[in-house]
Amino acid sequence: MTTMGDVARIAGVSASTVSHVLNGTRKVDTATRLRVEAAIEQTGYRRNVVARALAAGRTHTVGLSISALTNPYFGSLVHAVERALSDAGYVLIVGDSHDDVDSERRVTDSLLDRQVDGMIVAPAAGSERVTLPQVTRTGTPLVLIDRCVDIACDQVGPENFSSAQSLTEHLLDLGHRRIGVVRGLAGISSTTERFDGYTAALAERGITVDADLVVDGQSSTDVAEREVCELMSRADRPTALVSLNNAMTIGTLKAVRSLGLSIPSDVALVCYDDFEWSDLFEPKLTAAAQDVETIGATAVELLLRRIRGHDAEPQRIRVPTTFHHRHSCGCA
Repeated sequence: MTTMGDVARIAGVSASTVSHVLNGTRKVDTATRLRVEAAIEQTGYRRNVVARALAAGRTHTVGLSISALTNPYFGSLVHAVERALSDAGYVLIVGDSHDDVDSERRVTDSLLDRQVDGMIVAPAAGSERVTLPQVTRTGTPLVLIDRCVDIACDQVGPENFSSAQSLTEHLLDLGHRRIGVVRGLAGISSTTERFDGYTAALAERGITVDADLVVDGQSSTDVAEREVCELMSRADRPTALVSLNNAMTIGTLKAVRSLGLSIPSDVALVCYDDFEWSDLFEPKLTAAAQDVETIGATAVELLLRRIRGHDAEPQRIRVPTTFHHRHSCGCA
């Protein structure tokens, strides 16, 4: 491996002069700088940034453990986090937990081994028992994103309960009473909160939740398609559906189409999560859209404060959604 001493020897200068050229810590005359740069190119020398960062006590890296990177929402969230960190001079290292607590534990172990300055986690089910205590014991600054759990650290996510409640109320206002719901992965706070919003809207109108209208889509396109097909094949099928995340919305649309049914004439549909290409669907989807940019930027802001030594009480921030009224609900 080429060293700084090798570069200095070829350029005919001291190692400290090479360091000054690389780091801009002192003015070096043009002829000397050009010799050093030529020697660097000749040898292919690269600075050991990691060693230098560790010596300084900072790596300027942040770890992100998140699930289902193939999900458009999570892909957008990663992008928002990366952009905010890049603006602050940090590099993002991402690991996919696959919404499995054992995989999440391996991801966070690997990130901690890399001496990240801080960590952002979208917790899997059981994370508060397995993964998060491990991270907090190391003293590594930690922020939870998208999902909130009962642990003392900064957390930021979307408003789930009232958004799902409003979507369901909209269908109720249109006269629907048999409203099915496609529920997400069990053990995740966002699943619980959104389902609670659905049930609260029904309860306010004196409607008891019918367990036969509750579909466990497990936050999966394939599972949602299979389960919605079964639901919508019944003689007493619902007149409307609430899908509680975008992956399940795709599955729901596939199921309805495979049965030869039409939205909204055969079944009205409202969705939690929006798509960048929602206007291309036919009919256009009525949806509660998450403010992904604000969620990502807020998580980064909270984390950087902790990295810089901010020791105030942890914050739990909820970012409102935006209701996009389009055609799939049947009234626009």
